[in-house]
Amino acid sequence: MTIKMMPFWWESGAPKVHPKIDLASKSDVVVVGAGYAGLSAAITLGRAGRSVQVFDKMSPGEGASTRNGGLASGNIKISFSQLIKTIGMQRAKAIYEEGVVARQKLFKFIKEEKIECDFNLSGRFIAAFTPKHFESQAKEAQLLNNELGLEAYMISKTDQHKEIATDMYFGGMIRPDLGGLHPAKFHAALLKLTKKASVVIHGQCPVTKILETRKGLVVTTPLGEVISRDVIISTNGYTDRLDKWLQRRLIPIKSRMIATEQIPAETIARLMPNKRLFGETRTLFHYFRPSPDGTRILMGGNEGKNTNDPQRNSNELKNYLYKIFPDISDINISHYWDGNVAFNLDFLPRLFKRRGVTYATGFCGSGVVWAWWIGQKAALKLLNDCNSKTQFDGEPPGALPLYNGNPWFLPAIMIWFKLKDLIGASSKK
Repeated sequence: MTIKMMPFWWESGAPKVHPKIDLASKSDVVVVGAGYAGLSAAITLGRAGRSVQVFDKMSPGEGASTRNGGLASGNIKISFSQLIKTIGMQRAKAIYEEGVVARQKLFKFIKEEKIECDFNLSGRFIAAFTPKHFESQAKEAQLLNNELGLEAYMISKTDQHKEIATDMYFGGMIRPDLGGLHPAKFHAALLKLTKKASVVIHGQCPVTKILETRKGLVVTTPLGEVISRDVIISTNGYTDRLDKWLQRRLIPIKSRMIATEQIPAETIARLMPNKRLFGETRTLFHYFRPSPDGTRILMGGNEGKNTNDPQRNSNELKNYLYKIFPDISDINISHYWDGNVAFNLDFLPRLFKRRGVTYATGFCGSGVVWAWWIGQKAALKLLNDCNSKTQFDGEPPGALPLYNGNPWFLPAIMIWFKLKDLIGASSKK
């Protein structure tokens, strides 16, 4: 079977090349990046009556917004307990509480805007890779429940077949407050809402320069120049040489995904009885889920190989999937794709301003909620709206020494992470 080298999500509608639209020489706001963050900001500003132009060097949505796994979590990469140790209970709790509010607001937005994106509050099962991980999860669940009221609970290894038909894990944590959606359908809906808000979108039209002048911010594009009062940059994992300063503060990491060919519904129901989203406690973790229509399994992750060989990458993911579910090893893979996520040094999303430019970026692998949320907050900040307050508004992330946008050090870090996982696996009881 020939594998399609494109996101499975694009079967429902691939990002389209937009027809060229005349450039307006002036705007209230220029938005760079037409993913979740950029469109969320544009919708908010357009509905407030601002003149807005959005620019993207690719087709709108061609980046991570239509390539991700569809987990709507608002999670922070650092665990609640570790964040408390790092920055203290008060701030850590405020950050995690904002995650609760952000995903609830997103769920409400989807409902009120009548967005058809296969949203399902399915809950998520985070599988424990070792018995020690299970113990740590149990403590984390108790802390989350006591401080945030999340109603997380643990599933023992004995009972995990009620959630997933595998013996690979040692139980895990259920987060019933998390859901999933179809990322490409969600982006397509945001695109429609953006246009409805009288926002002009320029696809395949990169911004090549932004210059601060007395007249305003002069934005240079292949179509010409725009003078804008404000600019929002929301390029995240696709940040390029337009902003070398930002490049030194964001580390793009390639996340890879596969989709299986169609599987009988009864098999999916047996493997994933509650049709949840799944994750792992490994350092180089995998995430997987049934497709929204319940006919396939989608898996993502990064095994730490620095390779651009799609066949090799898809085989690695496929082999891991078969390791979890040995009895579907005769099922072929139908799609393989990848996309960039962006991390900064402290693993926290960011909203900040520098030289007249507002930045909404650094979503650290949880962009379905955070990109939409921080993009909206960026717009509200420009509108001087009292609802713009967020824990992520403040100083920019620090720059990484000896780093200029090319993550040359990633292979070594990935090897170290893989060794940690191997050491952890060898200590299983």
